[in-house]
Amino acid sequence: MLKIILLGYAHGLISSRRIAKACENNILFMRVSGDIQPHYTSIAGFVAKMHEQIEPLFTQVLMICDEEGLIGRNMFAIDGCKLKSNASKDKFIENEF
Repeated sequence: MLKIILLGYAHGLISSRRIAKACENNILFMRVSGDIQPHYTSIAGFVAKMHEQIEPLFTQVLMICDEEGLIGRNMFAIDGCKLKSNASKDKFIENEF
């Protein structure tokens, strides 16, 4: 499970639903998971239970990738910040001008 989560994070997939979907559709995720398709609730539960152990491990993986020159140095950001918004996707209207 940890390999799937780290692979998902490395590919920008932070949603457990998207990681679960990748295990169904993406050949790389299928290979890493051993062609097991975990339910998104299992992934979310694992992350919730093990988040304190996953965070430093992910940092180590990023540091190793950086040492190997696998990370571009243009821009790299990790942000889990959730902000309130008054915008609504349902009421979004493209340029009415």
